[in-house]
Amino acid sequence: MPSNKSFSEIRNTLRQQIIDLKPAGFLDLALQIFRYQASHNPVYNQYLSNLKIDVTQVKQLTEIPFLPIQFFKHHLIGTGQLPTPVVTFESSGTTQTNDIRSTGAAIVTSRHALYDDALYTSVSTRIFEQHYGPLGNYHILALLPSYLERNNSSLVYMLDHFIKQTGSEYSGFYLHNTVAMLDRLRYLSEHPDGKNILLMGVTFALLDLAESDTDFSFLSTMKNLTVMDTGGMKGRRQELLREEVHDILKSRLGVASIHSEYGMTELLSQGYSNGEGIFNPGYTMRVLLRDVNDPFSIYDHNLAASKTGGINAIDLANIDSCSFIETQDLGRFGTDPGSFYVMGRFDNSDIRGCNLMVL
Repeated sequence: MPSNKSFSEIRNTLRQQIIDLKPAGFLDLALQIFRYQASHNPVYNQYLSNLKIDVTQVKQLTEIPFLPIQFFKHHLIGTGQLPTPVVTFESSGTTQTNDIRSTGAAIVTSRHALYDDALYTSVSTRIFEQHYGPLGNYHILALLPSYLERNNSSLVYMLDHFIKQTGSEYSGFYLHNTVAMLDRLRYLSEHPDGKNILLMGVTFALLDLAESDTDFSFLSTMKNLTVMDTGGMKGRRQELLREEVHDILKSRLGVASIHSEYGMTELLSQGYSNGEGIFNPGYTMRVLLRDVNDPFSIYDHNLAASKTGGINAIDLANIDSCSFIETQDLGRFGTDPGSFYVMGRFDNSDIRGCNLMVL
């Protein structure tokens, strides 16, 4: 990057490139953001220095070192000269490891400061609409009890924007009042207006709904209904395989498939699954795999089509934090380029936030 440009000029240029990004430009922009964050992110800079990385020699995505996600628990990760955050997202911390349960140690949650809400809503909207079509063609009913009890959930922040974008009087959040939500769904089934309906819920709330004493037969007649699982038992229920959860939901709700969202506190981009467990990342996101025994051995889709590994996420929307995150999820690549399957979590990692169930 030209040294005669100010920090704000460099950031604004990169920001515009994120907004205008086309698939062919992903590698070049990712490398630009890597060099930018290597210089202007103190935590990431120190991490790279400890690894003795020569930033100028990094030419491929698989050569970029990924910051372990645990750093978000102990540092407020920021790149450059930043104003006061619009909001600081925080993971729920409601599920704990056995060690924490037995010792009574304090729960340490991940924090991710949002400085550019316009960029976040622009990126998340584009990702959703590329997968599902314009938000103006939707009624969104969000069943997110545990998230609505907090004021710093990235999922609630995103869905609040989506709900407003629908312009629908029937869109809204539901805490525990599933009766009112079901009444709204019945009304929409009896008075179709040509719009799609998205019922989006945290896993335990969808299971509680499905196992309630309710007649869901009317849902099977709603051809424009999508049920989406955001993941997460939040310590409310026994962990189940994703396939088991979706089988229960399909059987009880009478729908053909359950869609899923892949997102977390530390990422501003999302991936979506149309019902077979295979996620397609948003345009600002790319997933690589790392060897389970060597975190610095990283594979792209061409080199590890059938391998299982730790998921490393590149999220270009994280321009103000860190775009290169070593998550604690296990996964493998799907058949289609860029697609991936989430298999669970490493045994020694916390079960956190807005994500999928463990094996």
